[in-house]
Amino acid sequence: MSDRSSSTPETACTIGVLRETAPGERRVAATPDTVRRLVALGARVQVQSGAGGGAHFPDAAYADAGASVIDDAEAIAQNAAVILCVQAPDASLLQRLREGAVLVGHLALGGDDARGEAIASRGIVAFPLERLPRTTRAQAMDVLSSQAGMAGYKAVLIAAQLAPRFFPMLTTAAGTIRPSKVLVIGAGVAGLQAIATARRLGAQVEGFDVRPETREQIESLGGRFLDLGVSAAGEGGYARALTDDERAEQQRRLGEHLRGIDAIVTTAAVPGRPAPRIITAAMVAGMRPGSVVVDLAAETGGNCELTRPGETVEIDGVIVAGPLNLASQGAVHASEMFARNVLNFVSLLVADGRIAFDWNDELLAKTVWPPRDAASP
Repeated sequence: MSDRSSSTPETACTIGVLRETAPGERRVAATPDTVRRLVALGARVQVQSGAGGGAHFPDAAYADAGASVIDDAEAIAQNAAVILCVQAPDASLLQRLREGAVLVGHLALGGDDARGEAIASRGIVAFPLERLPRTTRAQAMDVLSSQAGMAGYKAVLIAAQLAPRFFPMLTTAAGTIRPSKVLVIGAGVAGLQAIATARRLGAQVEGFDVRPETREQIESLGGRFLDLGVSAAGEGGYARALTDDERAEQQRRLGEHLRGIDAIVTTAAVPGRPAPRIITAAMVAGMRPGSVVVDLAAETGGNCELTRPGETVEIDGVIVAGPLNLASQGAVHASEMFARNVLNFVSLLVADGRIAFDWNDELLAKTVWPPRDAASP
């Protein structure tokens, strides 16, 4: 297996940034700042007109940063050796990319056969950044973490908006109003951001996670660790799936506790699997009228049995929200973080205006899709 292989004959490779086509997607995979840095790497950059509009980055800012602003997506698709995206383009556009092009973004290709076939037929070298190894070196490229932080922040704001209560304690002429009790389920990046945000809003905050090592993180943010007597510490910083007995005991204790909670934000996830069901319909039925559940796992089925992805419903006085793509609601900062993640990854591929793959670099070898055979050149 050769250490490096060049894939472009040009003096300088062209990097393309297209408008996102997924419904409601406002983010962009490159900002004027990261375009300037890509140009400094020796690359030419083409940006489709309006690509940054949803995140309030005007075409003129991209042009000032050194990009060519082009309205024709087809021309960019056919010219660019590298395409940067937030979400994967649809299969029809993938079929029109130049043969052997590089595709970088949060691609979620495993469950889309049409996109997978298009990538294979065009010989596209895809790098779904959600496949990055969870190592210290990869942190600067970790789109899952950067976007989860925005999602956790927005989730608490949604909970505060939907709740018919104040979050902070208030002392008024009409008497003292106690602070709302907020429970955050899952202490990953989104959960920790949710805990910090709820605390800033003045709520009494608890955090629950089946990984006992998260206690210190929750408490460092001013939250109280909710111990339900169930541990599911897994590998790579993720939780393992609970056994049936563990899940039953967790649910029994959690159901009792939820009777005194005003707002819940759920963020629990197991990579490559549907979201674990943590809150049952019976638990929701036991909550006080006016309570709120905001389910960040709605896109993968939801942590709450009553979640309807993309909808907010009221069931016997309890409000259940299943927002989708929350990071897009904070498109400016979410795009800035996402674009820096992408820039840091692309810096592994582009040097002196040329593309070269070092397949001895685990960040490339373990991220590329389809997975490479060890014997591949």
